[in-house]
Amino acid sequence: MTDADKPFVQIVRGEPGPAEIAALVAVLTRRARTAAAAGGGGGPARPSRWADRTRLVRATSAGDLRPRGPGAWRASALPR
Repeated sequence: MTDADKPFVQIVRGEPGPAEIAALVAVLTRRARTAAAAGGGGGPARPSRWADRTRLVRATSAGDLRPRGPGAWRASALPR
């Protein structure tokens, strides 16, 4: 049996309906396409937020996501 002849999905237990099998195949196909696109080397990887120097640039008041007000010192240490 070649790889092309092997089943893509094999139901081992239970009796799923056609809608459940279609949903599973859709999710697996989407994940495979996303993984293939990510592995294509579409460009340089983004630096981590810690190494990203754009966080040092002062933002406008509308675009600033820094916490303000009471308890802001505590919220500044929490992940965003």
